[in-house]
Amino acid sequence: MQVNQALKAMAAIAALGLLAGVARAASPMVRTQAPGYYRMMLGQFEITALLDGTSMLPMTQFLTGMTPAQMHRYLAREFLSDPTETSVNAFLVNTGDQLVLIDAGAGAMMPGTGKLLDNLRAAGYRPEQVDEIYITHMHGDHISGITAGEQRTFPNARVRAARLEAEYWLDPAHRAAAKADEKGSFETAQQVFAPYTRAGTFSPFEDGSQLVPGVLAVATHGHTPGHTSYLIESGGQKMLVLGDLIHVGAVQFPRPEVAIKFDTDSRAARAQRMKVFRDAAAGGYWIAAAHLGFPGIGHVRAAGTGYEFVPVNYGVPH
Repeated sequence: MQVNQALKAMAAIAALGLLAGVARAASPMVRTQAPGYYRMMLGQFEITALLDGTSMLPMTQFLTGMTPAQMHRYLAREFLSDPTETSVNAFLVNTGDQLVLIDAGAGAMMPGTGKLLDNLRAAGYRPEQVDEIYITHMHGDHISGITAGEQRTFPNARVRAARLEAEYWLDPAHRAAAKADEKGSFETAQQVFAPYTRAGTFSPFEDGSQLVPGVLAVATHGHTPGHTSYLIESGGQKMLVLGDLIHVGAVQFPRPEVAIKFDTDSRAARAQRMKVFRDAAAGGYWIAAAHLGFPGIGHVRAAGTGYEFVPVNYGVPH
């Protein structure tokens, strides 16, 4: 009798195990990521990194200054390959008085992007709350998110960019004189900014302008004629938002002389990158960049003849 009871108990346990195994196997894979925002405090300011998405880019075709074989070796050191999955980041700064968005993503212009507004809302904000939008430069992957068709995505925001940048990209004469493969960039910029220009809410600024208390425009020309970084300061802490001074951290931190073919002036862009890395490493302040792996925030430290990037450690803002 005891033997029979034991065999029945073992059979029941086995049946439960089989059922549990079937249940686990039947669970479908979700295949989505968590909402793309990361939040930290910088002094009294709240910084929220927003992911517009990621896109696979053929960096061995885009970067200049080393052979494809060399580039593959640098990518492999970071367990990356080519094409390289590349983030498109924007940064929301809440000063307590102003809500400022730095860059606005690629919208639908690239595969895998166009998620900025969803992630803005997931982060607890609404587009109509944004007071100011500061553009690092007018390449489409930094500006396309400010409009949807002919409508302003951020209806209450004033959009600002360096005067040199605006004069270059928004002048029809420059578009007419551009090479055939460059005209599209001019057309995108002019279409994107038109709704804000019509509404009187696009305001260029001069290099070095204090835009709101705690946010300073820093001229870092080279990638484009008016490329601008933004220095954020609060409570003795600093963060420099770099725009496109860097595209591929695995390559350009150890080899900052490597440029990208989209630079208007590669020599000037290279000099700006080297200066910013040197200053950030010496000063120990935060940097944030549009195309570093999300959230794109961290520190720079010297390493041999180049630099290393130390990503922000995940934490709860307080």
